[in-house]
Amino acid sequence: MIAMTDLQERLISVRDELPEGVRLVAVSKFHPVSALLEAYDAGQRIFGESRVQELQEKYPQLPADIEWHFIGHLQVNKVKYIVPYITMIHAIDSYKLLTEIDRQAARFAEERQINGLSPKVKVLLQLHVAQEETKFGFTPAECKAFLDSTDWRNLEHVEIAGIMCMASFTENQEQIHQEFLTAQDFFAMAKERYFKDSDTFCECSWGMSDDYPIAIEHGATLVRVGSKIFGPRVY
Repeated sequence: MIAMTDLQERLISVRDELPEGVRLVAVSKFHPVSALLEAYDAGQRIFGESRVQELQEKYPQLPADIEWHFIGHLQVNKVKYIVPYITMIHAIDSYKLLTEIDRQAARFAEERQINGLSPKVKVLLQLHVAQEETKFGFTPAECKAFLDSTDWRNLEHVEIAGIMCMASFTENQEQIHQEFLTAQDFFAMAKERYFKDSDTFCECSWGMSDDYPIAIEHGATLVRVGSKIFGPRVY
């Protein structure tokens, strides 16, 4: 029996901590294809990238059954490069971005089906709950106004599947709890008010290497863990 690598042991350790119903997005940005293959060989299938060019380079080098999630800030003019093979886009922070994803998903619908994907791209609305001004996303009030507008209901090639957020980078755990609670409460409100009849509006993407145990306490269904699995960034 081949011994596990250190990376594989760290991956399995993280995965073993996750309760039923919580999936791991292995954040592989800035790490080489060889590291992703180590994780893949240990059973990991969901990977998160945040740079379009890096994802474009990795995608053809890795197995076809990987579920790619784009977790970073996505520029509108870069959408067309990843839509043919992306499963989920985590950080929708404007209606303009959402409409461009819808347009490109329509354009690449056949290619997506060839790649074994739904014609619709799953997306998450990014909620800004952190203290840092550098974070992207809708404030809760802005996100509610966006959902109230109902313009998004006319888009046929995207599927709003839930909410995403990032907590403040702080050692104050009470603050982190409060920020994830804000996101959890907003998800519950949105589910009841706008997506009551939608089984697909079910994802809560929050929690990273330093705070995913707290995120799980507040309803996370997807946790985005990178450094705790892959170690320090390689480049």
